[in-house]
Amino acid sequence: MRSGSIFGMCRYAGIARSNSANQREGTMCGRFVLQADYEGLATVFPDYVFPDGLPNRYNIAPTQSAVVAKNDLERSVELVRWGLIPSWSKDHKIGSRLINARSETAAEKPSFRSAYKRRRCLVPVSGYYEWMVRLDTKAKQPVFIWMGSGMPFALAGLWEVWHSPEGDEVHTFTILTTDANELVAPFHHRMPVILGTEHFEEWLNPEEKRVGDLEHLLHPWRVDNLVVHPVSTLVNSPANDLPECIEAVSD
Repeated sequence: MRSGSIFGMCRYAGIARSNSANQREGTMCGRFVLQADYEGLATVFPDYVFPDGLPNRYNIAPTQSAVVAKNDLERSVELVRWGLIPSWSKDHKIGSRLINARSETAAEKPSFRSAYKRRRCLVPVSGYYEWMVRLDTKAKQPVFIWMGSGMPFALAGLWEVWHSPEGDEVHTFTILTTDANELVAPFHHRMPVILGTEHFEEWLNPEEKRVGDLEHLLHPWRVDNLVVHPVSTLVNSPANDLPECIEAVSD
């Protein structure tokens, strides 16, 4: 993958800084990537064993299943549906609206507070997508945001268990967000909470947590080791789960 800094992206022809009104209309972190880099995953998540045959995923979309590392006693890694369904919900469709949770309020919101207390998780990713509006065509230009090292990293998540009317047990998750850093701000005013490896143990501690207990972990990631580049509009369709989705494109 070819990397680029935010300063290069600001000079990328035809790209406009999104205004706050447009940003709030869109979903933050609505697509992400996880490549089956077993060596990288073992380095970043040494306490977890990832299942064999993990496919490369280049365009993971809401309501699809993704690999999640839970804070249960088994420290399990399993496929979980993206879009949290609260245990009290009567309808699974609510999950498509709960793919993200604001870290500042998740501990108090009815949809997330139980999961925040007891069911926290890591969402391994290779990067994620954002969009911004082009000045020349007014079309939305997707960009890919990733670690310059090329290593996978962890997003802070919450997971929940929901029982369907038919009696099926469904596990779901959401991704926590925080204010955007300088790199992401031109694309969206929010970004996912990225956790450093030194904070995994604290985040995954199965003990109940109160409001404010984990607040010090839920801040914007530093700018120096994140990079961004424009990618093809192939990513606009969840049907396109292809390596070409993350390849850098020129104007």
